[in-house]
Amino acid sequence: MDLLLNVHIVAGSAAMISSGFALGSAKGKKAHILSGRIYFWAMVVIFVTAIAMATLTGNQFLFITAIFSFYLAFAGMRFAKNRTGTPQWIDWIAVGLMLLAGAGMWVLAAVYFSDQNNSYMVPAIFGLVALSLGFQDLMTHRHKKATGKNRIARHLTNMMGGTIAVITAVLVVNIDMQPSWIFWLLPTLVITPVIVWWNRKVKG
Repeated sequence: MDLLLNVHIVAGSAAMISSGFALGSAKGKKAHILSGRIYFWAMVVIFVTAIAMATLTGNQFLFITAIFSFYLAFAGMRFAKNRTGTPQWIDWIAVGLMLLAGAGMWVLAAVYFSDQNNSYMVPAIFGLVALSLGFQDLMTHRHKKATGKNRIARHLTNMMGGTIAVITAVLVVNIDMQPSWIFWLLPTLVITPVIVWWNRKVKG
């Protein structure tokens, strides 16, 4: 567990730093592409270590969150690479897992609520976000709309969503504040309007 946690932390730091470089660099340039690749592979390591730790500890929330977070980085990468707009089998599997993760979050929220656990708000909102983003990507794949500005918007939305997940983890682990759900939701509430504004700007 100590080894997994240490690797997880290092990968999280790399993802956070590289996402900042990717956001601050000119799109399509070498610096943006390189930092994006570092970010993606850091998210792969985060995903693998999180799944391992969740399995060892029986932590259902961490398990579902790992799938949810990694999908965002994976889909963001796929939208960056696939310029044809035609989804591949791996895209369908990924978006299906994202929708299952969203449904799983809602089931977990219901369990928390029935147990009078005040943290039920976190999986409830995360589930809503997962289902919303997953459904948007599903419709994009179905209608083969991931071309031009719409492809860039989907790339941006998913990559920024993954960045929210990393920032959330950093805040929750390093800052002890009650109620604890504040830092679980704060990055989503703050950055989501930025994603919406950026999407409108990209699409003109």
